[in-house]
Amino acid sequence: MKIIVVGAGISGLSTAWSLTRRGHVVTLVEQGPIPNPLAASGDHHRIIRRAYPAGSGYGRAITEAYEAWNELWGDLGVEHHDPRGFVCVSREAGDDAEDYRKGLEEGGFPFELHEPDEAVRRWPFLAREGMRYAYFSTEGGALHCRRIAAGIAAWLRENSADVRENIKVEAVDTDTASVRLGGGETLSADMVVVTAGAWVSKLFPDIRRDLTIHRTALAYATPPADLAEAWARAPVILDVGGRIDGYVIPPTGGAGLKFGTGRHKRRSDDADADRVAGPEEGPAILSHFSQAFARLGEYRIDQVVSCAYTFTKDDRFFAERRENALIVSACSGHGYKFGAAVGRRVADWCEDLDMAKLTAWLRAETV
Repeated sequence: MKIIVVGAGISGLSTAWSLTRRGHVVTLVEQGPIPNPLAASGDHHRIIRRAYPAGSGYGRAITEAYEAWNELWGDLGVEHHDPRGFVCVSREAGDDAEDYRKGLEEGGFPFELHEPDEAVRRWPFLAREGMRYAYFSTEGGALHCRRIAAGIAAWLRENSADVRENIKVEAVDTDTASVRLGGGETLSADMVVVTAGAWVSKLFPDIRRDLTIHRTALAYATPPADLAEAWARAPVILDVGGRIDGYVIPPTGGAGLKFGTGRHKRRSDDADADRVAGPEEGPAILSHFSQAFARLGEYRIDQVVSCAYTFTKDDRFFAERRENALIVSACSGHGYKFGAAVGRRVADWCEDLDMAKLTAWLRAETV
């Protein structure tokens, strides 16, 4: 089949990779460069982990995600993954960290539980006050997003896929499986897969009934010199407990120490708007972590970058068929780690058109 993939974030790249390796004729169109630093998956690194709340289903689905990543590493000839494990800190009963621990217990997945004093000895950048406990799991780490994007794009070109960068798709005709490009050219295929992330509503405005856009920002910082070595050896921090909704990725893959929190986001009507971070945003982001980390006032903010995400009401992934097109959004802030598996599952759909099977998997109802 001839298939056009619109959008070269991780879902689009992985879909193009999976379809190409199955022998389909693929055209991948991206409005910016690959990797695109403005895309949700265009930053330096993202967390992969098995921890999800009990009953969510996504904790089990990570097994397939790891299998898909390993298949991709085999094709690329290099592994863009730092398996340094992850840590969660619980500060309140019933906080996210505790929910994640219950999910690990439900799945029988391994982790080490640490009392506060022991946790601070092991990870001296943590604050002792208010900590209930911490736990560490080896089944997690960081995925190097930009290296992955560049690697898949190069592999696609080497395997005869048509990869088009810096070309905007103006419209998708779902009846004829065609797309109109910004320069006036029209491309036609048997199927169109739209993985346009936060830009999808520009192509399908009515999709806002299911997907909302949020704009957030992430801060890169340098720790005090005497904590640099501890951070260099640290696992990723999946959750710092309480109501902070914060995560941290240590320096890895050539990128610096990154702080992100779900509390620093706001609803947006346009993925292109408000993308330049203001000078107040870095301190605001770090302020959310003041209870979680010792000596946070000594950290130097180096850079703040913005991101635009799509979210569903229940934080599940989304897919919708429209005639000869499929709209896919592995969204809600936790989709990157499933990227390679999403690509394989979408490729399955292109061949069998089984929407019920794809939707159930994306929603982690069956895995």
